[in-house]
Amino acid sequence: MSVDRRLRLWGLAAAYAASGPVTVAHVCAAATSTTVTDGAAIAVALTATPRETIYSSDRTASEIEELSLTLGEGPCVDALGGTLVLVPDLGTVQSRARWPVFAPAAVEAGVQAIFALPLRVGAIRLGVLDLYRAGPGELDHEQLLDALMLADTACALLLDAVDTALPASGRIPESAGLQHPEVHQATGMVSVQLGLSVTLALIRLRAYAYVHNRRLRDVAGDVVTHRLRFNPEGSSGNGRSEGD
Repeated sequence: MSVDRRLRLWGLAAAYAASGPVTVAHVCAAATSTTVTDGAAIAVALTATPRETIYSSDRTASEIEELSLTLGEGPCVDALGGTLVLVPDLGTVQSRARWPVFAPAAVEAGVQAIFALPLRVGAIRLGVLDLYRAGPGELDHEQLLDALMLADTACALLLDAVDTALPASGRIPESAGLQHPEVHQATGMVSVQLGLSVTLALIRLRAYAYVHNRRLRDVAGDVVTHRLRFNPEGSSGNGRSEGD
């Protein structure tokens, strides 16, 4: 049965690829089709630097991934630790208690359910496949099995990308499709400016973006272009724009 399922799902992804090579985009298309979800995204996090969205199926999926990155919370973030996170209804009291900022923001963005599947091989954690649904509702048993197998397929494709491009670097290079490399660069710059670890520097960036109601990548762009500089004086999250 497992072999039959794998062949069926690979055939579905290959059909989306037509005559070309199967990519994570085609795997995501197969996943949304077989699970009857409305969107999908794949994010990778191979180092201590911020996670990167390498594929999103539509604007809503991209916005939800951006929310997860900026806020640092949500099913997508939790699944990066290697745990399957299935949330059939983000509007419940339990969901809002677990993700007090992310859950209402995601609902406002038009997403009621999120199914976050970790991408991992043994102890290696590559990232997460996120499936989104506009309305509430669970995945049934067969849909979940399909989603898990397609997550394995996406993981294999990502490993192939790493193996064929700079395997010693420990991370997927930008040519594989990383959308916001400026976040990595800005995190390193803030780390130097404040004398903090990369992890704490990212927290400061996220806090600034959240307090000022801005996208993390836009704040990062200001840091990289020296329009915004963080200084060690003052309270957490302080930043100083050029001309202040």
